[in-house]
Amino acid sequence: MCVSLQNEQQLDCALDLMRRLPPQQIEKNLSDLIDLVPGLCEDLLWSRLLQPEKQDLLTVIVCLRSPWSNKYEPPIDDGAMPSARLRKLEVEANNAFDQYRDLYFEGGVSSVYLWDLDHGFAGVILIKKAGDGSKKIKGCWDSIHVVEVQEKSSGRTAHYKLTSTVMLWLQTTKTGSGTMNLGGSLTRQMEKDETVSESSPHIANIGRLVEDMENKIRSTLNEIYFGKTKDIVNGLRYVSGIMTQLCTTTDSFERTDSLIQNPSAESLN
Repeated sequence: MCVSLQNEQQLDCALDLMRRLPPQQIEKNLSDLIDLVPGLCEDLLWSRLLQPEKQDLLTVIVCLRSPWSNKYEPPIDDGAMPSARLRKLEVEANNAFDQYRDLYFEGGVSSVYLWDLDHGFAGVILIKKAGDGSKKIKGCWDSIHVVEVQEKSSGRTAHYKLTSTVMLWLQTTKTGSGTMNLGGSLTRQMEKDETVSESSPHIANIGRLVEDMENKIRSTLNEIYFGKTKDIVNGLRYVSGIMTQLCTTTDSFERTDSLIQNPSAESLN
């Protein structure tokens, strides 16, 4: 029990550290942590958002199973598969969030994976949008939405639990100001009961929850994190301006004092 508790504490510390390290260096940070504590390898890999690759003529978030073809790569004989009902829902979810991603992010990659539970199902919605650096700004937005759906016995309502994490990093390079890196992650959680019907199926309910959560996270990032950073930078510029003014004033005082003490020095110069 002590060993299990120790492993749990190590995992919590590792995940907390990962949240505080630059998102653009996630692979290196993960590798370093696994080198330090090899026993956490599987747990850390499970919690990690992997990079996109080409598969089945579609770009997907790397996973052993493609959510589009439902095939494992490389093939696995006993790989877990969603039930027929859930697989149909998974296909619909991928199509829906593919349109959502295109509308909100104007590009990028999205993948949705679902798996069966005893009293419902769970899934993860992954969205990645990377900047191409064309405007001297590089960066990447990663959304990880884990949803658990508990279907009520009546079949007319369901309880949704959503845990969302956004990892964002930006890098600007300009001749005048140099290079600036800004990055971090934000996690939020919400639970809600919703009616399930033909006009409001699971996909629509989950879509509304994800859309609402992402809007809240965007607002928080823009108003608090970026707003605070802007205030700090402006404060530094203000202090820098004052220091420059003080240095100029001090230099003037020194020159005036020198002239008072040695009037002939200025004429000699």
